[in-house]
Amino acid sequence: MDRKDSSEYNSIIDFKEKQNLYFVLNKYDLNVQEIYKSRSAYKVSTTNGYVCLKKMKHGEYKAINGNILVEHLITNGFYNVPKYYKTKKGELYVKSKKYIYYISEWIDGIESDLSDINEAVQSVIVLAKFHSASKGIDISKLKIKNNLRNWPVIFNDNLNDLQKFKKLILSKKNKDYIDIAYLKHINSFYNRGLEALNFLNESRYSELSVQACDNKTISHDSIYYQNIVKRDNCYYLVDLDSIIIDLQINDLGKLIRRLMYKSSYKWDFSKAKMLIDAYSSITPLTKDELEIMLALIVFPHKFWKLGKKKYLKNTTWNQNKYIHKLNKMIECDELEQKFLEEYITFLREI
Repeated sequence: MDRKDSSEYNSIIDFKEKQNLYFVLNKYDLNVQEIYKSRSAYKVSTTNGYVCLKKMKHGEYKAINGNILVEHLITNGFYNVPKYYKTKKGELYVKSKKYIYYISEWIDGIESDLSDINEAVQSVIVLAKFHSASKGIDISKLKIKNNLRNWPVIFNDNLNDLQKFKKLILSKKNKDYIDIAYLKHINSFYNRGLEALNFLNESRYSELSVQACDNKTISHDSIYYQNIVKRDNCYYLVDLDSIIIDLQINDLGKLIRRLMYKSSYKWDFSKAKMLIDAYSSITPLTKDELEIMLALIVFPHKFWKLGKKKYLKNTTWNQNKYIHKLNKMIECDELEQKFLEEYITFLREI
């Protein structure tokens, strides 16, 4: 896994781009030394340390949302997030050449290695603390998506897409190897999706969504290894651009689902249980929440997403890349079924 640190950034930036970046940076009370490109952001060296400069085509509200959330978190004793900077005029973003720019603190560390269960456990603990500290925030001040009560709609839409993919493949006169392989397994994954939807419909999802609305719960909604930074054995959550109103188990469930496909996890329920226990040590999970989370974890999101890339977005990957991703899912099929059975047994024992 790629674990970037401060020595791994490319300082080669186009002259016109750099000129515009300095124009933006000049709006802040900073003494800039150098600018480095880092994924979708810039790492800016100043005489007082590093800052993170983000650039986006739209969404000035993201910086405002993030700043409001960070202030709320700090008030509640959670400091493991980057603070936002204001311009000399007290604004949270700068508009330049049809783009929006904002600056936040740069957490100078390394990206978490979630393939290591010990680092994953520590990451989940900081996630639980983030969730706990975010409760009670005044949502009326935020311009963010409300995803509550939306999971059944998403599940149904994705299942309908699988049916569309099937019809599209069957209608093709010349099917390639990927078409044949995807079609062979589409019914199996579709049935698992139906099973996940049934779990969701039989759970108290709707009631918990109402409670979440009353309790004003925020989900980070982008828990990837690059958004969890380790510095001096302390973990930080960065990039708050994607925050939404949702059940907070959205974050934990998606993280577990993502990790289970990794070679170091292979749908090992005991490792998922370690993550659940770590989270619960900070914010105890109810049986209702665990039942809802099961639906999220076992829904065939990756299989649907692969089909979406090929049959809706027409992503121009080479055939080997598609086959590699598909084979990885197929190889996990029996392990995932065993995981499901162990999770259900776990629920019955609560």
